[in-house]
Amino acid sequence: MTALFRPAALPRSRVVAAVGALVTGLVLAVLPVPPAATPAAAADGSAVTVTGKQGKYDDFSGLKVTVHQTKNLRTQGVRVTWEGGAPTTTDTALWTDYLQIMQCWGDEATGPTREQCVYGGSGIPLPGTGVDGRSLPVGSDPDETQYTGPGAFVPFRPAGDFPPTTTPNDKTYFGPLDTNEQPANRTFAGGEGETTFEVQDGIQAPHLGCGLNTAPAGATPVPRSCWLVVVPRGTHNADGTDVTRPGQDGTIDGSPLSTTNWAQRLVVELDFLPVDEFCPAGQPERPTAGSELATDAVTSWQPKLCTSTGSTFAFTQGGEEPARGQVQATTAETPVLGFTVDPVAPTKGAPKVVHAPVAVSGLTVAFFMESASGVVQEMKLTPRLVAKMLTHSYVKDVTLADAPDHLAGNPLFFNQDPEFKALNPEFPALSGQPTSLMVPLTSSDTTRLVWNWLQSDQEARDFLSGQADPWGMKVNRYYKDMDLAAATSLTDFPKVDPTRSPALANGEPALTYAVTDLDPYTADLHDGALRTRRGNNNNVVKWEPGNNAPPKLANEVPLSGRHAVMAIVDTASAERYGLKTAALRNASGAYVLPTTDTLTAAVGRMRPSAVDATVLAPDPALATGQAYPLTAVAYAAASVDQDAKARQAYARFIRYAAGAGQTPGLSAGELPPGYAPLPTRQRTQARTAADALERGATATDPGSDGSDSGGAGGTDSGTGGASSGADTGGASTGGTGAAPSATPVAGAAGGSTAPSAGPQENVAETASGVTPKDVLGIVRWVLLVVLFVGGAAGLSGPIMLRLAGRRSP
Repeated sequence: MTALFRPAALPRSRVVAAVGALVTGLVLAVLPVPPAATPAAAADGSAVTVTGKQGKYDDFSGLKVTVHQTKNLRTQGVRVTWEGGAPTTTDTALWTDYLQIMQCWGDEATGPTREQCVYGGSGIPLPGTGVDGRSLPVGSDPDETQYTGPGAFVPFRPAGDFPPTTTPNDKTYFGPLDTNEQPANRTFAGGEGETTFEVQDGIQAPHLGCGLNTAPAGATPVPRSCWLVVVPRGTHNADGTDVTRPGQDGTIDGSPLSTTNWAQRLVVELDFLPVDEFCPAGQPERPTAGSELATDAVTSWQPKLCTSTGSTFAFTQGGEEPARGQVQATTAETPVLGFTVDPVAPTKGAPKVVHAPVAVSGLTVAFFMESASGVVQEMKLTPRLVAKMLTHSYVKDVTLADAPDHLAGNPLFFNQDPEFKALNPEFPALSGQPTSLMVPLTSSDTTRLVWNWLQSDQEARDFLSGQADPWGMKVNRYYKDMDLAAATSLTDFPKVDPTRSPALANGEPALTYAVTDLDPYTADLHDGALRTRRGNNNNVVKWEPGNNAPPKLANEVPLSGRHAVMAIVDTASAERYGLKTAALRNASGAYVLPTTDTLTAAVGRMRPSAVDATVLAPDPALATGQAYPLTAVAYAAASVDQDAKARQAYARFIRYAAGAGQTPGLSAGELPPGYAPLPTRQRTQARTAADALERGATATDPGSDGSDSGGAGGTDSGTGGASSGADTGGASTGGTGAAPSATPVAGAAGGSTAPSAGPQENVAETASGVTPKDVLGIVRWVLLVVLFVGGAAGLSGPIMLRLAGRRSP
């Protein structure tokens, strides 16, 4: 096997420094329309329902728990719902009737043992309790006979030949920042509840080994199945104490792994996709690299590509700008297929580059927020609201102390903003205090797309320029002079507020924290989705409302029921982890969610790039009707100046991506949720580009009619094509105002009309079109230098493991 997906061979260290390593590894790496189907919903055919039973003290026989996806799993979110439970009581002095959920390995058909379950890593005691992990205090469970005496605990025994843990707080295999256990899932009025559980495959969690081959050498591979275990808790402790009776402490405690509690478990088998060697040994390896928008699609295609094309395609996620540089530097000895959003700029005298569209997706604002009544389901956002978040114009985005002078009079949090409340009148009070909008540190074409969306809206432009909103809120002054309203080439999210606030760290002398301590960058878009799913933005500032003492500098995962996080992520990662997404206002004033239909509609309103007419440039100003404003198309770009065998291999890759690779689904080789299938015109363009690449002949110059390399422009009948977008792109309603779009380049309404080669399935019908490419800003280059200097440590084992986890199919 080559460097596709290699599971870790040794257990990972659980040192706190791993948090910092995530950052150093970055170099590598108004009604909304109906939401897109989540991964769980897309696989409802594999849903499994299990029923509880009469317990020794509590009756769980009416409890029914449904796991909505049990097959074709990878590291992802899985929806879990239940009914027939007793409503959870979560008063200060009472915490009863909840579910504890964990992932376990185990090769026996009867299910896992308690020693094979990931639990006890969160370090979060339930309200009013002591440790609620793997410890078994003396006398806490009279039926416990295996682990007894002072200091008794249930050890974790990992898959493979790794040794078991030696103490109840041993973090060798999992700890607070990466455990997926859920210690306290609430049941709401009516006896129903819902959560999204983060299942982990053998790349993300080698100690579980889910998806790793368990068959003997030479035999047909058999991926390891794993298990989801639910332990219901009622009103009795394991010793029979009814905590609701007078004189008791009113809180259920003790480990779910003790004998009495473990006996009430509900178990569901989970089948994982293979995560280890799936490519034939000895065949040529072909490097590919580039945009994160292609990551989930490419890693899904890899297993099928390597068994059907005669080549193994290794993928490195490294950003669009480095990918363009690699494509421009291609030689016969250094072949590469790059993935980008903006085109590779032509250079006089250099070999031609073909561009083949392979994936339609985009960015979204994903969130995980909880109220007293459950998980928040809906949110609407205007460009101005997002502009306020990105400029740290809310007080608590900068400090947990009193408002600094430059933010005086601004709301403390986004949900206290009158603009937000007017737009979301039914938005509930959150159980926890919301954190800032998480953003990636890496420079990217997609980051520019976010800023362009803000710049396409008059209200957002005015705010970024220093004009107060109707309620008197003003932009953070440290962003006012950055010309964000006009910086169309900005490809990063700057955090420039220098405010430092007082903090204490475990009784040490007074320290201070900065904005990046309170609001850290994410490693990439996928990392932002994963942090959102876990409900923790990885900040190092702990703040307890009502406590007048300064915050502590220590990361702690929020207690269940108090999550309040949000992040800018890609649509594939949002779907992968089952996250809720905000409806964003587009150029028509409509609030739109990212779905197959709205992503496809946006592609139909794009126009050819001024740099290369075969590439559609995303332009939020043209996203009208039900078009989603943060849509982008990922292109495979390749130089014709490559070895003939490499050109042939990459052409086969493109043909697969534009053909079978556009079939939506969860199996290896299919298009994962969060992507929209390529429209007919783009599939035709991709095949034409593949033909040109394989020939190695001079491709058509950018800006021509695209007859050789596949025209990007043109309209399809009845789809609201490019001309429609051009007519309405600058219009606005509801107080918005779209920035004037660039003049369409020649051929915007034309382009290749080559017929489709054979019948097409799962093809979205739409038009194509796009606007000129913006030049790179100075901020990008400053950021790249910082990333280069600080990125060397990112090659450490833990970070490579994280990236490998992303790449599992």
